[in-house]
Amino acid sequence: MRHSKVWDWLTTVDHKKIGIMYFMSGFFFLLIGGLEAVFMRLQLIVPNNDLFTGDTFNKLLTMHGTTMIFLAAMPMIFGIINVVMPLQIGARDVAFPFLNSLGFWAFFFGGLLLNLSWIFGGAPNAGWTSYPSLALMGFNPGPGIDYYVLGLQISGIGSLMSGINFLATIINMRTPGMTFLRMPMFTWTSFVTSALLLFAMPPLTVGLLLLMFDRVFGSAFFDPALGGSPVIWQHLFWIFGHPEVYIVILPAFGIMSEVISTFSKKRLFGYTSMVFATVVIGFLGFMVWVHHMFTVGLGPMSNSIFAVATMAIGVPTGIKVFNWLFTMWGGELHFKTPMLWAVGFIPTFVMGGVTGVMLAVPPADFQYHDSYFVVAHFHYVLVGGTVFALFAGAYYWWPKMFGKLLDDRLGKWHFWLFFIGYHLTFFPQHFLGLFGMPRRVFTYQAGYGLESLNMLSSIGAVGMVLGTIIFTINVIKTARSKELAPADPWDGRTLEWSVPSPVPEYNFAQLPLVRGYDAFWIEKQAGNKGMAPAEPLGPIHMPSPSYIPVIMSLGLFIAGYGFVAHAIPVAVIGIAVVFISMFVRSFQQDFGYHIEPEEIVGSAKAKEVKA
Repeated sequence: MRHSKVWDWLTTVDHKKIGIMYFMSGFFFLLIGGLEAVFMRLQLIVPNNDLFTGDTFNKLLTMHGTTMIFLAAMPMIFGIINVVMPLQIGARDVAFPFLNSLGFWAFFFGGLLLNLSWIFGGAPNAGWTSYPSLALMGFNPGPGIDYYVLGLQISGIGSLMSGINFLATIINMRTPGMTFLRMPMFTWTSFVTSALLLFAMPPLTVGLLLLMFDRVFGSAFFDPALGGSPVIWQHLFWIFGHPEVYIVILPAFGIMSEVISTFSKKRLFGYTSMVFATVVIGFLGFMVWVHHMFTVGLGPMSNSIFAVATMAIGVPTGIKVFNWLFTMWGGELHFKTPMLWAVGFIPTFVMGGVTGVMLAVPPADFQYHDSYFVVAHFHYVLVGGTVFALFAGAYYWWPKMFGKLLDDRLGKWHFWLFFIGYHLTFFPQHFLGLFGMPRRVFTYQAGYGLESLNMLSSIGAVGMVLGTIIFTINVIKTARSKELAPADPWDGRTLEWSVPSPVPEYNFAQLPLVRGYDAFWIEKQAGNKGMAPAEPLGPIHMPSPSYIPVIMSLGLFIAGYGFVAHAIPVAVIGIAVVFISMFVRSFQQDFGYHIEPEEIVGSAKAKEVKA
């Protein structure tokens, strides 16, 4: 059992394997969230349809939004960061390998608990933001909201652990010569994203805890009938919710920077300004949450301040867009699949940004706020931004994740079907909103000019589905292929391309010596075959695998289900499992193991012979 592949993956603390598990789990949840979206588009394809109505539609709407944000976008991003970031800074692993594994399993069991709501007792139905009073026991007595609260709390623990881990890794584990202003752009965006996670997750955790107390223990934090205030939930949720947008879009910016630079055969234009723009976006991201609450009635002064801050955040974002364009200007452009996604990303994301500035004007927002215009806006940002970037990153870094290249021809089919279907789906929704169609409605009447646009929007979803199916076929076909990718298939510029594909367990036999930005490119230009070592070849210390993260996360899952079912003894058993796991971990005398130089040299020679 201990030597089986399943046991190896269950107990691994290798950042590359954990990254793959994050990415593939996120993609699985992306398929579930996508299916929920397709069901909603089928319901809205014609007026007065009765395919998924009322409470069923509300559940689809709630689970689609929650799944896509918390269980698809974030873990797929964490997956790419886990695989790529340590390689880009010349590290052999993340700072806390055990914590990395625990973070993944907490996310996975939290997501599993949330999605089991479809089978056991009914899914949450109060929208992905789960506003009280809709989410309180008096209005929503079923277990659906409890699944939402407990599932997101457990998943959020994993996200917070990942943020702490990534921060510690980037600060402490950079290879000699890798100063902050020599770090690749993707590493910089991962760094700022991790800081956002550190400060944004606690408000959501507090909000979920208070909502849990209201529902499970009968407190009154959000119940206006008992002196509570639903507006407190809105503040807590959006103090997390707006930085969350940047948690999922900043790594996308980093991916685009790497892809555009590599396939333009040019250094990223204005690197230093990009770094400072990233930091400013992270800073301003915490100062704009009230633009989600312009219609609450906080007053003209509050609305005006947050409107100005929201418009201001467009400036550093604009810097990034121009820098990408100037990087391509005069470059030697190669339109491989990752570059297609990057080029498609730029106008799509800019359109989302422009409608964001429109929504930043409070009087206008009063008109747009509860309409399909907002649905179009955030899908242009989150799908046209994050999902496009994730596909670009998947095609670009697949060799580092799996040692194989995804098929470029199938990749182009995937891009064009998804790209056309995406714009066909969401562009008409701007006009649906302007014509007066509210968000979150499951039907509409004929004769108001909404039929053809809804039909068009639903047809567009078919293109996105077909594109995703082709990507899945591409993944399966590549997995079955025996052809291994070269170490540097794209003629890359950063350190991850200096190591073999697939990457050895220890990443670098000798830590590389970095002499400037685009470290690997500098060595290529100097005529060197690889990176100069910063240390002699010697034994490499590696952390041991551990079964405790799975057991501890399973304990959280059991405790969560106990609270959902209002079965306090079950919850106590789950909490006991967590504390016993922590106790066992505290007294483990495991100092890892070493890979000896002879083994490193032997495996390197074997790979050369195979090649």
